[in-house]
Formats: sequence, structure tokens, C-alpha cells
Amino acid sequence: MSKSMKAMRVARRMSQSLCIVLLLLTCGALSAQNQGHGIRNIVLVHGAWADGSGWKGVYDILVKDGYNVSMVQEPETSFKDDVAATKRVLAQQDGPSILVGHSYGGAVITEAGTDSSVACLVYIAAHMPDAGENEADDGKRFPSDLSKSGAIKKTADGFTYLDPAQFHEYFAADLSVEQAAFMARSQVPNLGDNFKAVITTAAWRSKPSWVLVAGADRAINPDLERWYAARANSHKVEVVGASHAVYVSRPKEVADVIESAARAVLK
Repeated sequence: MSKSMKAMRVARRMSQSLCIVLLLLTCGALSAQNQGHGIRNIVLVHGAWADGSGWKGVYDILVKDGYNVSMVQEPETSFKDDVAATKRVLAQQDGPSILVGHSYGGAVITEAGTDSSVACLVYIAAHMPDAGENEADDGKRFPSDLSKSGAIKKTADGFTYLDPAQFHEYFAADLSVEQAAFMARSQVPNLGDNFKAVITTAAWRSKPSWVLVAGADRAINPDLERWYAARANSHKVEVVGASHAVYVSRPKEVADVIESAARAVLK
């Protein structure tokens, strides 16, 4: 056999070995990626006087990290409608989901989270009532600055909204004046009776939960958020200095909590 043929055989074997090594490394990386992500579907539920656009910063981070993210646009016309809207989005997912709620959205996910597709719940500066409770009564345990302010207004047909002139102070103090003004003028009125909707079955009683406490929240007393977390034995993270709009102002911290839940609950 000539030297050139021997050299070609050696080169071919080296090429084949290199391909095998690259294939093994790729498979290993994909396996590690899948293990790292855990559950990949995340459903985000906004709170009262807001809509799904506030999740944009959190959405961008989660999508970049490989998650399949959907936002629920609750009509806020009734608690029943908001729960139904959440379950409608859950039904569109291709597997188990992490269900995330902000503020009033916490009550919504507490009720909707009993759906079999929900693996765990994440509460972002949110209410988490128990069965037989409603968030209006729970709020009396630790009254918020907002509840004592008179900033909550009501329309003639029973919908509530925040006085735009006070929205920045009580809802979004750590956002710019301009951003808070836009949120105030684009807020979704919430039916007043929604805050009194009684939970039938609390999903956090049977499923793991994570709670992010907004340390400077003036719409929900941070002490109530801490109390909720302790009662549910939730994994708790506190963001010091964060307003009620923490999901807008601190998207990285919020996304970190959600991703921690996704990694921890494997299905």
C-alpha cells in the first residue's frame, strides 16, 4: 500500500472519530439543556388595572432562555371570565405549565391552577387566598397604603380603576413618570365584585408555589405577601425597594424566580 493511501485512511478515520465526538458532545449538551429547563411552558397572568403588555420584559428574558411563553389577557369583566380565559390558554399548551400571576392575577391562578396541566404556581406581588376566602377580606389582615388612600375609583356600572394622578405613587413608584402615566391611561377597569370572588379550591394547597415579595409595594402590603408565603410554605424571594409593578420594573428578578420554579418541578 502506498504512503498516500495510508495517509488517506488515517485521515478518514480521524474524520470519523471527530464526527462521533461532536455527535456525543451535541447530544450531551441537548440533554443538559433539557434537564436545565425542566418544564418549558410558562403562562403569565396579569393583575387588575393592567394588561398582558406589562410582561414584555419578563417575556423577552424567558423566550431568550428557551421557554415557551404565553400571556393571558383577562377581560376583568368577572372572576369567572378571568379564570376561564386562563384555562383557555393553558389548554393551548403542549405539556405541563408553570402558571404565574401578578396581584389580582394571584387569585385567578389560585382558582385556575387546579387544572391538571399546571405543575406549580408563581405569585408575583400577588394575592393567594385559600378556599372560602377572597382577596378583599385577606387584604384587611395587613391593609395597604392604596386601600387607605382613596385612589381607587369606581365607574357608574361597578368597575374599579386607579386615579391616573395617583397611579405612579401607589402602583409603579419605581418606574419613570412617563411609563407610569402610559400604564395609568391604558389601564383595564376591573369589576369591583372580582375582588370579593370566593376561591372554591386553592391550587397552592396541592401544588408547589413560589412567591416574590415586592419590598416597597403600596398596593398590596408586603407583610401580607410574606404572610401568604409562610402559610403556603412557598419558596420566597424578596426584591427590596420594588413597587407593585415589580414585574415591569425588575424583569430579571421576576424571570429568575419563574425559571427557578421551572427547573425545580420536573415532569
